[in-house]
Amino acid sequence: MTTLAKQIENYIKQMIDQSDEGFIDIRRSEMAGLFMCVPSQINYVLETRFSNQQGYLVESRRGGGGFVRIIKLSVEGSENLLAMVNRAEGKQVSQKNGEGLIDRLVEEELLTAREGSFIKAMINGNIFRELRESMPIEEKQTGQDLEEILRGRMLHAVLVNLLRTDF
Repeated sequence: MTTLAKQIENYIKQMIDQSDEGFIDIRRSEMAGLFMCVPSQINYVLETRFSNQQGYLVESRRGGGGFVRIIKLSVEGSENLLAMVNRAEGKQVSQKNGEGLIDRLVEEELLTAREGSFIKAMINGNIFRELRESMPIEEKQTGQDLEEILRGRMLHAVLVNLLRTDF
């Protein structure tokens, strides 16, 4: 069963894909009416499924009834992809943001769904929690920060290797 958030996400992505401009303008209230939900549900989808890490820019426009513009960011060419990868190097990367980046690379067909699944499994928080639980108390770090730093380094290493052309 598909969740309401996933239905809204799929609908918006389909609209963007059908757009010649690479963006769409929506009104939260109209979308809420279409999906028979409250506008805050639309906000939730926009905040969690259409972030920069996931390859989108969301702009709110006020006045004249107001609308939200959702722009699909381009990942054309290896320079833009390399910039995305380098932003992950040595940085804290939450599981949500890491998975968003992977989803975007799969969506852009720069990774296969299988490769994306492998990487998502690698950056899953359960791995870090299990590692932290098995560490002696005196060696435990601040937990979440260490987890996100490790996730960022691992994500960077995997993506750099996927970009190699010497295979």
